[in-house]
Amino acid sequence: MATTIRDVMTKGCECIGETETLTDAARKLKALDVGALPICGEDDRLKGMLTDRDIVVKAIAEGRDPGTTRAGDLGEGTPVWVGEDDSVDDALEKMSEHAIRRLPVIGEDRRLTGIVAQADLAIHAKEKQVGEAVQEISQAPPS
Repeated sequence: MATTIRDVMTKGCECIGETETLTDAARKLKALDVGALPICGEDDRLKGMLTDRDIVVKAIAEGRDPGTTRAGDLGEGTPVWVGEDDSVDDALEKMSEHAIRRLPVIGEDRRLTGIVAQADLAIHAKEKQVGEAVQEISQAPPS
């Protein structure tokens, strides 16, 4: 049974640059068939996360132009992440605490190395713990 995030994460995930537009982000989400992308700066460091929901609710519904609004404009607060050597339990705890379904994974050099999703952890954690985490995440109001 895997014990660290390194064992369960999806390696080599793609970022959206903080200066790229929401239109660029939407195209990348579609091409990759994913619902979220890490936002990375020119320094290759994690700046936040962008979801398809963010584009719709925080941009289009507010009348922002997706062709000129930058991905970095929607990154709010300090990004929540997990380290490659953190445990599956640590990741589930962070997901529950912050009511999020995906966590970017940061390596020793403080750069993005992958992403871990709630579904990835469900395979490798105790059933009761996964159930509790899913319940907490699902009951939280959408951000």
